[in-house]
Amino acid sequence: MTTPIRYSITSNDCAAHVFDVTVTVDAPAADGQVFSLPAWIPGSYMIREFARNIIQLRGEASGKKVILRKLDKHTWKAAPCAGPLTLTYQVYAWDLSVRTAHLDQTHAFFNGTSVFLRVEGQEQSQHVVDIRRPAGDAYKRWRVATSLPELKARRYGFGTYVAADYDELIDHPVELGTFALATFTAHGVPHDVVITGQVPNLDLPRLSADLQKICEAQIAFFEPKSKRAPMSRYVFMTMVVGDGYGGLEHRASTALVCARSDLPVKGKSELSDGYRTYLGLCSHEYFHTWNVKRIKPAAFAPYDLREEGYTSLLWLFEGFTSYYDDLFLVRTGLIDEAAYLGMLAKTINGVLRGSGRRKQSVAESSFDAWVKYYRQDENAPNAIVSYYTKGSLVALALDLTIRSETKGRKSLDDIMLALWQQYGRQFYTRNGGRGLGEEEAEALFEAVSGVKLKRFFDRYIRGTEDLPFSQLLPEMAIKLEDVRKDRKPSLGLRVVRDGGDAKVANVYEGGAGHRAGVSAGDKLVALDGLRVPPAGADGLLARYRENDVVALHVFRRDELMSFSVKLKSDDAPQMVLAAETKPATAARKRKSWLS
Repeated sequence: MTTPIRYSITSNDCAAHVFDVTVTVDAPAADGQVFSLPAWIPGSYMIREFARNIIQLRGEASGKKVILRKLDKHTWKAAPCAGPLTLTYQVYAWDLSVRTAHLDQTHAFFNGTSVFLRVEGQEQSQHVVDIRRPAGDAYKRWRVATSLPELKARRYGFGTYVAADYDELIDHPVELGTFALATFTAHGVPHDVVITGQVPNLDLPRLSADLQKICEAQIAFFEPKSKRAPMSRYVFMTMVVGDGYGGLEHRASTALVCARSDLPVKGKSELSDGYRTYLGLCSHEYFHTWNVKRIKPAAFAPYDLREEGYTSLLWLFEGFTSYYDDLFLVRTGLIDEAAYLGMLAKTINGVLRGSGRRKQSVAESSFDAWVKYYRQDENAPNAIVSYYTKGSLVALALDLTIRSETKGRKSLDDIMLALWQQYGRQFYTRNGGRGLGEEEAEALFEAVSGVKLKRFFDRYIRGTEDLPFSQLLPEMAIKLEDVRKDRKPSLGLRVVRDGGDAKVANVYEGGAGHRAGVSAGDKLVALDGLRVPPAGADGLLARYRENDVVALHVFRRDELMSFSVKLKSDDAPQMVLAAETKPATAARKRKSWLS
C-alpha cells in the first residue's frame, strides 16, 4: 500500500499575497522525483502557466538540502535521495478570478491547479492536505469552505482534508475567510451557499430557496426514478465584487464571481435582471456536475494538464449546458415564459450580430478555443463564433427538431439521459467510465431519437448556416419577428467608455466605419464638428438618415485623423419572440417543452 502524498498550505503574510506550501513524498523515485504544476485548469481552455507564480522552491530530505533541476517551464526534478522528501515553496496569489488563487487580509481562495505540485508517477496515491490558519490574531474568525472530504478537520474548520488521487485534489477549490453561509438540502444532499464580500441586506434564505429548486430539478432530470445526486455534498462559493461575472465548475462545487447588485435584497421580492443572470450562472455551473465533469469528451478522460486538450465537442458540453441553464429557470417557475423567450431572443440577436458565424462552425470554434475563443481580440466578432451562445442555439434547434420529427415522443432530454447513463454515471466509480469520442455524438443522437440528423450536423454544427428558427419556433406557437422598423443610421462600431473618451472596441465588417477606415482602438473626437460623448455617437446620429455623409474625427494613438463616413443602417437583426395561444396544439407542445 502506497503512503499518501502530504501537503500543507497557509500564509505567514497575507498582505504580500503569498501562500506558503509544502509537499512531502515518503517514497521518492529512485532516479530522482519529478514534480510539475498544471498549465491550465479544466473548464477554462487556455494555457495559463500557473508555475510562473511559484517563488523560492526548495528541497530537503533528512535535514539536508536536495538539489532541484528545472526541466521546463513547469517541471522540476529532485536529485536522487531517500525519503521523505519535502519541497517548500511560495505561490503568489493576486488574481481575483475563479481560475487561479487570490489572497489578502480579507479572504483567501485557491484552486489546487495553482498551488499543489503534482508528484509524477504517484498521482493515483491518496493525497492529504493540511489547511492551516494564517498567522495572526486577525484570522481567528476565519473558516474553511470546500467540498474536499474532511480527514482530521471539522466541517468549515482548519485541519486535514483528503482526496483519493491528484485529479480529485485539484477539483475542489477552497475559500477561507469570514464568509456568509447557508445550507439547504436537495434530494437528501446538503448544499452550502458561501458568500464572500460585503453584501448589505443579503436575502440568503431566498437565494437558498431558489437554488434548491434548481438543484432538485436537475438531480431529478438525470435520475428521475432514484433522484440520486452524483455527489454527497455540494458547495456554491461566490466572491462578490462591485462589477464582475464568471464561474467555473468542479465535481462537487463551483466557484463564482458576481456583482453585488446581482444578489437578492431583503424585503424586495422582484426578480431583477442581475439576480436572474446570477441564478442562470448557478444553474449553468450546477448542470456541469453532470455535463463535462462526468459526461466528458474523450480528450478530457483523463485530462492532460501539461498541454492543450483538443476536442470539437465543446458546443455539446458548454453549448448544451448554456441551453439548459436558463431552461431550468423557466421549468422551475423562477422565471415565466415571456422572460425566457426574451432571453432566447437576446441570444439569437447576439449570435446574428457577428459575421464570424459565417466563417467558423461551432465544431471549429470548439477545437480552436485555446487560441481563438479564449484569446479574443478586437476582430473577434468578424472572425469567430461562440460555442457557448451558438452552441446553446444548436441545442434549442436540435431539441425542437427532434420534438417535431417524433411528434413529441423524444427530445433533447432523452439524449442527455442517454449520455449520462452511457458515459457519466460510472465515471468516478470503481468501474470507471470513458469519454465521448469525436464521432460518437451524431450516432448516439440518431440512435436515441430515431431521427436522421446528418443533414443537421452538416449544416449547423460542422457547417456555418444560420439555424432554422423561422420554421421551428412556430411549431411551438412562438412568433419570431424582426422588429427593425426605421433602420437607424449607424457607424457600424461598438464603442466603450475609456475615461472621458469614446473608444472603438470593435469595427463590424461591412459597416460604415469599416468602409471609411476607422479602426479598433481609435478614440472618437467629433462628428460633424460636435464632440462625441464618452457613451458614443448614437445620440448625435439620431438627427441623420441612411446615406448621409458625416465628417468623423478620431485620435489614433496621438495622431488626429479625419474620415468621411457614409452612414449605413444597422443591419443586425432585432428579433423578438412572443408566445401565442393558437394553434392550440402548438401551444400545448410549448407548454410540454417548458414545463
